[in-house]
Amino acid sequence: MDPVRNPYAPGAGQRPPELAGRDTELSAFDVVLERIAHGRPERSLVLTGLRGVGKTVLLNQLRSAAISRGWGTGKIEARPDQSLRRPVSSALHMALRELGPRHPDPESIAEVLGVLKAFAQRVQPADAKVRDRWSPGIDAPAATGRADSGDMEIDLVELLSDAAGVAADIGSGIALFIDEMQDVQPDDVSAICAACHELSQQGAPLIVVGAGLPHLPAVLSASKSYSERLFRYLRIDRLEREAADRALIAPAEREEVEFEQGALDALYEAADGYPYFVQAYGKVTWDVAASSPITAADVAMAAPVAEAELAVGFFGSRYDRATPAEREYMHAMAELGGPGGAAVATSEVAVSLGRKPASLSPARDSLIKKGLVYSAERGQIAFTVPHFGRYLLRHPD
Repeated sequence: MDPVRNPYAPGAGQRPPELAGRDTELSAFDVVLERIAHGRPERSLVLTGLRGVGKTVLLNQLRSAAISRGWGTGKIEARPDQSLRRPVSSALHMALRELGPRHPDPESIAEVLGVLKAFAQRVQPADAKVRDRWSPGIDAPAATGRADSGDMEIDLVELLSDAAGVAADIGSGIALFIDEMQDVQPDDVSAICAACHELSQQGAPLIVVGAGLPHLPAVLSASKSYSERLFRYLRIDRLEREAADRALIAPAEREEVEFEQGALDALYEAADGYPYFVQAYGKVTWDVAASSPITAADVAMAAPVAEAELAVGFFGSRYDRATPAEREYMHAMAELGGPGGAAVATSEVAVSLGRKPASLSPARDSLIKKGLVYSAERGQIAFTVPHFGRYLLRHPD
């Protein structure tokens, strides 16, 4: 069939042509927005799940929902080696620019922008050279005595409180979206929790919507014990059969193409309901099929091609980032957890490799920092990427 008309779109954070199976999460967010609009207290949201389940796509969709209601929004992607001060400054600046034209008092906006500028520039050493100084692009003089203490927790609470006041003045809200939230530095995690706690007590119209790997709740809880009550946690998982079929059928129908039931059965078995895999197998199957309807034979022909592409782009690119010691650790995990990639005990990995657990801690900790594995619970370890165990068993080198 015509590859130009191929509707499927496997990609990092790329919205699929049919966002199937996420109605519950979208409806829950609509309730949050409505409650805040009516002055009701509401918790911030945290989305968790493995790689490839569509967390970033959903995060972007939630942001679109907030924008459609006239909210100010900003989005950042956390990195383990970067403070949140600059990214938060840029994201919040964007949100305030969206709300500014609707505010009746330009001076109030200028005051908050001054606080934002002070917050943004506080990270820079006083003796930094001019060429090394970062300018947030805010056309207002930096304020003094507000959000500029250098203590991230104090500064973020003050900044977000002031920004929320701007939104409240015009009957709107601000939503700050944070992707890869598990990579936020510990001090910044504490600051986010403290800010959300303060804002919820004030009933301020500002929420944080985070997305991250399954161990993100543990990261937040380790920072502030009350984080368990501070956020509403939504686990994003693989698609149920009906939703996975809809993700394939709906885009095809718009191109006047159909699937035989056997093809849908084979595609679900191959993709296992994971949204990224659904798109990857769907795209290759479309290109391989000669005509409509798409058959199980088409899927059988396409599967090796799709698996080869995933082996290079989805699995291989991650595996290549690991050191020899880290690869040895992951292969041991795969052998113990089987093709399904079940969580395994760190003590069992040590026994399998004939090593003391303490000697493997550096490899395990490095894999966690690289986002390849996560601690499912104390003493347990699992892959962040679905089917990664199966990939490693097929590629023993």
